[in-house]
Amino acid sequence: MADPSAHVFNNRLYIYPSHDREAGHAFDDDGGHFQMRDYHVLSFDDVEKDAATDHGVILDVDQVPWAEKQLWDSDVVEKDGRYYLVFSAKDYNGVFHLGIAVSDRPEGPFIPQPHPIRGSFSIDPCVFKDDDGQIYTYFGGLWGGQLQWYQAPQRLVSNGVDLGPAADRKTQLYAPADVPALSSFVVRMSDDMMQFAEAPHSVVVLNEQGQPMSAGDPHRFFEASWMHKYQGTYYFSYSTGDSHLLCYATADNPYGPFTFRGVLLDPVVGWTTHHCIVEYHNQWYLFYHDCQPSGGVTHLRSLKVQRLYYRADGSIEKVENE
Repeated sequence: MADPSAHVFNNRLYIYPSHDREAGHAFDDDGGHFQMRDYHVLSFDDVEKDAATDHGVILDVDQVPWAEKQLWDSDVVEKDGRYYLVFSAKDYNGVFHLGIAVSDRPEGPFIPQPHPIRGSFSIDPCVFKDDDGQIYTYFGGLWGGQLQWYQAPQRLVSNGVDLGPAADRKTQLYAPADVPALSSFVVRMSDDMMQFAEAPHSVVVLNEQGQPMSAGDPHRFFEASWMHKYQGTYYFSYSTGDSHLLCYATADNPYGPFTFRGVLLDPVVGWTTHHCIVEYHNQWYLFYHDCQPSGGVTHLRSLKVQRLYYRADGSIEKVENE
């Protein structure tokens, strides 16, 4: 399993991962070998002492009318006693969209809506509920996640400020080093959690000089958005793709722009790195995936967890993979 999203519901920790499987598909640049077809949910009473409980399949691609294949990353949020699974999948035209499935219990099963979210695209949703009850979805992944289809040759705009043109190559991996990096997106959700309540906003990450991070910066965004809040500060964390890092940036609002703060995790075994950050029983944790248990087979990943610690200035200590 891979791409963990962890939340505390009813005083229990639930983890919503994607589910890798050996499907016999050839490796390709667009992730065609990641043929995940269902979601499970895991839960813990005690992360450090107990084995995880696997509650079984909570959603299968055959249950989703609009989706043909590839149930990639997902996340869950609670609102008014119901649980909303926001997931990514490819439609019958080979285009990724975000969908919604609903349950009365955090362990599912989840019932999918008949259509994807209007205007949705790409992959890797993270659903964040702020202290005021507003719910935001952060999403996007380059290359196989198709995010580059929706930005080139648009300009990066954050909080109404035009930050210049985004990279306009197939992927920013090959863009000139001085071109601003492509960004993920954030959008506020409608009150019923069924649609976007606004047009998505670019999630711009600024470098230490206060400029939009360039496509040549090894710390720029590639995929795997995650949002959490610590002592009133918004922490946006993400994967960098080919440089294989987990990084984080901070802001004083959920839209940003965010200022780069550091690296959370050095490269693990495998091409992708994907994570989440959660507090449980007064301890912060970093969940992520690694291909080491499968002998380095990049489409067969396993979940790991480490304790996470903050310094007095709000920065996060780098986690050592074990």
